[in-house]
Amino acid sequence: MTFLNVEPVTFEHHRDPLGIGEAAPRLSWLVGTDRPGWLQQAYEIELNDGGATRVESGESVLVPWPGEVLRSRERRSVRVRVHGQDGSVSDWSPWSWVETGLLHSADWRAGATAPVRDLLDGAPLLRRDFTARARVAAARLYVTAHGLYDLELNGTSVGEDVLAPGWTSYHHRLRYRTHDVTDLLREGANTIGAMVADGWYRGRIGFRGGRSGLYGDRTALIAQLEITYTDGTTETVASDGDWRCAPGPVTSASLYDGEAHDARLLPLGWSTPGFDDSAWRPADLLPHDPALLVAPTGPPVRRVETLTPVATLTGPDGETILDFGQNIAGRLRIRVQGPAGQTVSFRHAEVLDEHGALALRPLRMAAAHDTYTLKGDGPEEWEPRFTVHGFRYAQLDGWPGELNSGDVLAVVCHTDMRRTGDFTCSDPRLNRLHENVVWSMRGNFVDLPTDCPQRDERLGWTGDIQVFAPTAAFLYDCAGPLASWLADLAAEQAEFGTVPVFVPWIALEPFVDVPPTAAWGDAAVVVPWTLHRRTGDLELLRAQYPSMTAWVDQIAALAGDSHLWDTGPQLGDWLDPTAPPERPFEAQTDPGLVATAYLAYSARLVAASAASLGRAEDADRYHALADRVVAAFDSAYATTEGKVTSDSQTAYALTLRFGLLDGDQRRAHAGRRLAELVRANGHRIGTGFVGTPLICDALTDAGAIEDAYRLLLQTECPSWLYAVTMGATTIWERWDSMLPDGTINPGEMTSFNHYALGAVADWMHRTIAGLAPAEPGYRRLTVRPRPGGGLTHARARHETPYGTAEASWERTEARLTITVVVPPNTTATVHPPADPDHPIEVGSGRHVFRLEA
Repeated sequence: MTFLNVEPVTFEHHRDPLGIGEAAPRLSWLVGTDRPGWLQQAYEIELNDGGATRVESGESVLVPWPGEVLRSRERRSVRVRVHGQDGSVSDWSPWSWVETGLLHSADWRAGATAPVRDLLDGAPLLRRDFTARARVAAARLYVTAHGLYDLELNGTSVGEDVLAPGWTSYHHRLRYRTHDVTDLLREGANTIGAMVADGWYRGRIGFRGGRSGLYGDRTALIAQLEITYTDGTTETVASDGDWRCAPGPVTSASLYDGEAHDARLLPLGWSTPGFDDSAWRPADLLPHDPALLVAPTGPPVRRVETLTPVATLTGPDGETILDFGQNIAGRLRIRVQGPAGQTVSFRHAEVLDEHGALALRPLRMAAAHDTYTLKGDGPEEWEPRFTVHGFRYAQLDGWPGELNSGDVLAVVCHTDMRRTGDFTCSDPRLNRLHENVVWSMRGNFVDLPTDCPQRDERLGWTGDIQVFAPTAAFLYDCAGPLASWLADLAAEQAEFGTVPVFVPWIALEPFVDVPPTAAWGDAAVVVPWTLHRRTGDLELLRAQYPSMTAWVDQIAALAGDSHLWDTGPQLGDWLDPTAPPERPFEAQTDPGLVATAYLAYSARLVAASAASLGRAEDADRYHALADRVVAAFDSAYATTEGKVTSDSQTAYALTLRFGLLDGDQRRAHAGRRLAELVRANGHRIGTGFVGTPLICDALTDAGAIEDAYRLLLQTECPSWLYAVTMGATTIWERWDSMLPDGTINPGEMTSFNHYALGAVADWMHRTIAGLAPAEPGYRRLTVRPRPGGGLTHARARHETPYGTAEASWERTEARLTITVVVPPNTTATVHPPADPDHPIEVGSGRHVFRLEA
């Protein structure tokens, strides 16, 4: 008996469709069926107001909203029924609801309630009593802050957000969140309370001492509670002049330096009705611009996992060090009992030094130090609210009594994205490498894509996510978070006239000016194009298109009539392994070659984007620009036989992958030369940030796939697996962040959690396992496994917008078995390794191919 069903509808890229900012949210649904080759012919959408629409279309991802645009605060329900090309008809899906937030600045009545100026240290308390005059039918709390906030309503925490409202370019966009607090209110007396801390708004951000007060010198809460009573009347309680403030138990709070909490200073019942706040002071009411407030496009940062220590170690001076077995972004949660006034101290580090002590030098000017002073009235539990650290190891000082199992946990915190992809194979070292990539993404998606989670930096470096975006989009559903970050990128670009090297932008030495930088600024083009390819979201591409064209137009103007971008400062092939530790920009590859190659690449992507958006004239113009840049590159950087100047692995990888050489024989020569360089280097890495994501693909294209495998499987430094052999649980910033003798690289930049060099995972997904999108959103799949490297099996699985796709293979001496899972409403092209030029077209379902080895 066959089945055909539709899962609940989803809206845009939201995991939780409460308080969304889209007035006409697009709909997506997954079809479940055991009918082989099932394709959708039409769909019906029904709204809870009785409106119904039938559309003759095979589309099921991000289809247009079928009804009138939604008003602010409007809640609607939707269900879907699908019709197959084979005449099948599904049942209706379950109802799915969506609710808008405050869509217009005029909807906001809340001011910015701020602690008085002499209460700015730590996290002051704010509170307001109010009365619900009748039974409550529904209540929504719309909230954000200048700084970070932690909310309580009648003594109960509101929501599960961490480090809310996150970090955006606050002078352009400030996200708010919507909470359903119906169950937290009661008829009669109620109290809302908040702690507010500096966070990114007022706290120290950046390296070399950073900057403080970047967005303002006062923290403030912006909150609007809207109550609907059972009699149909409404009431609003907002941040206004009726709030009161006082010092709190958090005496200092810094994203870099940590948090100090004195439990003796927490007033009992401070966020509940009946508390005497007569000694508190009236809070200040500050102006703010509600036009800056925007609803989120993705999930917030949350606590997503807890880890228990795998070992308790003793340091060289007798200190107690907990090893959690995994490098994370997060903080500790403790359960402690001891005398009042006893202070327990926690220091954090990613690795231990050669003596077994915490390695604190890589943190630079980030203290990563939390303290908790006990109240002393029995067992106490505590977790910092307003900080996060990058660490595997934690040193405990001042712990009262015996440390028991479960007393200290590590709480993993990052953007609460849905996991969508995984990879396994027969080599446990590659499996560990892939897990390291996953953990580095988790550690560096703490609200925005950062470079590292531990030191005095943690910035949204554009180059890192530019190279890592394909891997990121495979591993997690990150379109919503990255759409928010791209909106900031476009806003900063419009303000400064170019794309900064990190977003949000902060003027920091030596980056006081905002010069255009190849590979970093190209994130404006590459990231939205990648998200479009992986999710099928054409509107995201449309929204970023002005930013994409502005970047390419700017660089084309800088290149001028020569069409070569060979002037101005560049970061080049950053962290080339031959570069000196303190001069990571001194790479083997000419920075002008890198920059011109990226101009050609981005121009081609903009041309393809224009074509996808129906902008034919733009497509022609940018194709022509790309052709001129390619011709100029070929003339300036390549010989007639195909040798490329710089004669480096990165130079050839760029040239081959970006299609910058004319002529099959010249390209073949360049491919052979690349393989020669890799072999001459003993199959050790010879590339930095720019070349690393491309090198294995370039070798594969050149017919040297076994060299790609040997490069991947190399364990001598520099290599991907060298870090694995050294016990790494995340991807390192440098190939040799830790030296073979266990000492730490002397360079100033030595992070042990940087995802950029983990971009090779995309090649592992597409080439080892063989799973890739052939059309945007995986509407059609390419399955082209390339077994090698002595592997006997491999598998990649991805939750596409249409459902689960999987490619796996297993090899014996006599047979190669390939298994392909194709989601409903999609097709796949399977390329057998022995005969890739004669592909097999298949529809949805599970397919097994048994081939001679």
